[in-house]
Amino acid sequence: METIDCRGQQCPQPVIQARQLMLEKAGQPLCVLVDDTVSKDNVTRLANKQGYSVSVTEDQGTFRLEMVPGATVATNPDTAAATGPTIIYISSDEMGNGDKKLGQILMKNFIFTLIEGDAQPDAIYFVNTGVRLTVGGSDVLEPLEELACNGVDIASCGLCLEYFDFKESLAVGRISNMLELVNSMESAGRIVQP
Repeated sequence: METIDCRGQQCPQPVIQARQLMLEKAGQPLCVLVDDTVSKDNVTRLANKQGYSVSVTEDQGTFRLEMVPGATVATNPDTAAATGPTIIYISSDEMGNGDKKLGQILMKNFIFTLIEGDAQPDAIYFVNTGVRLTVGGSDVLEPLEELACNGVDIASCGLCLEYFDFKESLAVGRISNMLELVNSMESAGRIVQP
């Protein structure tokens, strides 16, 4: 049984590594070691969603998650599939309200985690202080460039870039405008705002 040791790693790393192992070793039993209940719960949810049954044992603060493929994945027949593109709308360089530094860490983790998702968005629109994420010096240029290379349209509000005097500093994606944003949102199948 292939085993990965994710002890001592912060969220979302244990989930990302477990997912990568599931993709690399599809159809094989797997084991993940974690050392906190949040990681245990998150990896278990991922495994169940991917059709694995999970047995958990604990020994001196280490959770051993043994995952066996073949469990049926529950679906909700009442849920209608969205039609149209998926757009992520980022209006700040922070996620959530409260502590500024924590909000910036959460937004950084969100963008890095987008690369690992099963389905990537069609477009990401950055407005207001969100444009800070697309200019030189941003901590998330690498994942945004990777998303762009995968076909995700990265678009920053031109007025916002001008307001913050960032127009010449745009490092990834293209400059957009409010009319395009409104039209894209009207035709979107799903809009996600972190």
